Amino acid sequence: MHLTATIPTPASARRAPYTRPPADAADDRARAGAWTVAVHDEITRLLTELDRGGRFAEERWERAGGGGGVSRLLADGATFEKAGVNRSTVFGALPDEVRRMLVSTSAGGRASAGGAGPLDFFATGVSVVVHPRSPMVPTVHLNVRYFELADAAGERVDAWFGGGTDLTPTYPRPADARHFHAALAAACAPFGPAVYARGKACCDDYFANAHRGGERRGVGGIFYDHVRPGEGVAEHLNTAALHGLSAAVGTVLAAAYAPVVERRRDEPYGDAERALQLERRGRYAEFNLLHDRGTLFGLRTHARVDSVLMSLPPMAAWGASGAHAPGSAGARLAAMLAPRDWLAAGAGDDVLGTEVLA
Repeated sequence: MHLTATIPTPASARRAPYTRPPADAADDRARAGAWTVAVHDEITRLLTELDRGGRFAEERWERAGGGGGVSRLLADGATFEKAGVNRSTVFGALPDEVRRMLVSTSAGGRASAGGAGPLDFFATGVSVVVHPRSPMVPTVHLNVRYFELADAAGERVDAWFGGGTDLTPTYPRPADARHFHAALAAACAPFGPAVYARGKACCDDYFANAHRGGERRGVGGIFYDHVRPGEGVAEHLNTAALHGLSAAVGTVLAAAYAPVVERRRDEPYGDAERALQLERRGRYAEFNLLHDRGTLFGLRTHARVDSVLMSLPPMAAWGASGAHAPGSAGARLAAMLAPRDWLAAGAGDDVLGTEVLA
């Protein structure tokens, strides 16, 4: 399916951005755009094969303020109840509320580098969320992106990278978390040992529902945002290496997630497991609607709403209480979500109780 949707943008926000982009800025945008398309297509291919029956529907959309994207959705598949794989390249005037948000989250408040004048933005990236049908198969999220700011003269004043991937089990399977993290560590290894270690710590901190006492959304993975050469998780990397890291993270699901799907897809489950899955999906929705920066950025820059909210599960549930009986699957899952060193042998096996799991 090929559709075009135009997202209205206030007339006051319509200005032609990047009238005089420096050569290196143009090269970075072109390089980021290339890996955005490649990652988008690769993940679409991988999930189509893993689903064993479903197909992605595609919608192309335009943003009136500048740019657009391609949204792909696999709904009611054989393995995945919902899988969204979106890419976008958007640009235009930076709304004041987004500027304030960037200043509050960017290292050193660099988003204010343009002074008091207006700023334009350029952003390109891929966002993926997969909600499996079986509660024995974990949900997975992945995002890679490149972002620039320019002043009114079109001169680039800041640029950074962001991304990561995390695993959200709805049933306690520590072996899956160990496999996922081992694959991430291997993918990050060519860029130095600090990338995985620091990215994991950032992920543990970020994917937490603060309104529920810091309860983690899942078992983590890696996360990095507002990363520039020589800063954050990549203090030893240059711009070229950061482009490479984005491509490596963007294509890691074949090693990190596909084996987990194959291992768990045929495991039996019943009403109790499905109920736990729906409860955990509720927590997932809470995080994305209340805390996720990508969701807030998309809504505040007038992106296509259905694409921004693609991450929400097709079904979720909220019970009277989140408490679970000691020793139950829900209690063991809650214990498993506490941050830990998933690269250690047997990590998480303390939550298994008397249940023997492969």
